[in-house]
Amino acid sequence: MRSWSAPEVPSLPVTAPPVSLHDTASGERITPTPADGAPARLYVCGITPYDATHLGHAATYVGFDLLHRAWRNAGHDVHFVQNVTDVDDPLLERATKVKVDWVELAERETELFRQDMQALRVLPPQHYVGAVESIPLAVELIEVLDKAGAIYRVETDLYFSVSADPAFGDESGYDRDTMLRFFGERGGDPDREGKRDPLDCVVWRGEREGEPSWPSPFGPGRPGWHIECAAIARHHLGGAFEVQGGGSDLVFPHHEMCAGHAQVAEPGTPFAQVYSHAGMVGYDGEKMSKSRGNLVFVSALRNSDIDPMAIRLALLRHHFRADWEWTDAELFDAVDDLARWRKAVALGAGAEAAPVVTEVLAALADDLDAPRAVAAVDAWVGATLGTEGLADTTDADAAAAVLAVLDAALGLTL
Repeated sequence: MRSWSAPEVPSLPVTAPPVSLHDTASGERITPTPADGAPARLYVCGITPYDATHLGHAATYVGFDLLHRAWRNAGHDVHFVQNVTDVDDPLLERATKVKVDWVELAERETELFRQDMQALRVLPPQHYVGAVESIPLAVELIEVLDKAGAIYRVETDLYFSVSADPAFGDESGYDRDTMLRFFGERGGDPDREGKRDPLDCVVWRGEREGEPSWPSPFGPGRPGWHIECAAIARHHLGGAFEVQGGGSDLVFPHHEMCAGHAQVAEPGTPFAQVYSHAGMVGYDGEKMSKSRGNLVFVSALRNSDIDPMAIRLALLRHHFRADWEWTDAELFDAVDDLARWRKAVALGAGAEAAPVVTEVLAALADDLDAPRAVAAVDAWVGATLGTEGLADTTDADAAAAVLAVLDAALGLTL
């Protein structure tokens, strides 16, 4: 599948510090370190393209774009992979409801997602992989799991036995009651008769009337959601890659199941070194979701002549792991802030730039602390403009240095 175009990103004259991240599995701060000469590897779970990109999606992908940039600024090559779940129940249900071919719907919404990511200056993945095109990878992984004794059949469906992974539950840290609740709420089928354990998840969904299916050694059907990401990540990144990323709603069951599949397929090798999760964005008092009808779409804001950099700046004012609520006032504050920043850099000279460059890079190395980085830029702008328009200038090249770190580290262009 085609990714989106990469923006030009300046190289900085200084090297950023190593990046540490909060790890969901351990609850500790970890500095994932690639092997000598190897790239830093990142997998971020992508969209199911049945609707447009909302600000909850955007906050997640902008958050992990900060990691991509921080690694690059620390001197690492980055191998970034993202999937698109271009066949799944929500997509098929949406296509039926609006009377559109499911392939057409998936292609249209995926293209809109590309446009949104490009407008927000999110660096693209090297491999942008659809579920449909990765079916052979999923089939191959299911066969490996079957040989390991971790697969069983219920009617025409194949299930993964979570008991096959001794580390099952380590990624989320949830107790069984919490797992069962989330499994039922997030696409699982804990009450299905014939399963060995209510938490076992489907890896191959046998053919249903009116649904797309593909041939396989197990009979016609299509892969489950979790096996899709596990297969794509293992194929393109290998085992124990540095960071598995996504929204906090993926902690369980999705990331737990992905880890289980990979760890049974390759015993003794963890799926990822660090599990990093973005917070949820709310609107009108609730988490943004299709079911609640409280979505704010990136494309709608762009089409109403909102500068995409204002959208990105509004997102950056919140730590990527925090839960928070979007307001129109925050967006318009970001529009005003950009105007001030542009006024400051237009002067060319300004307050000394070296401290703000150092602080921005240090903040992002500290668990991607974008609010701290933005505050450093705000302080530089205030010092440069002064209370009556212009402060005493001390650094003739300040604007160029600030513009470079804004772009390279925060993904903002003025």
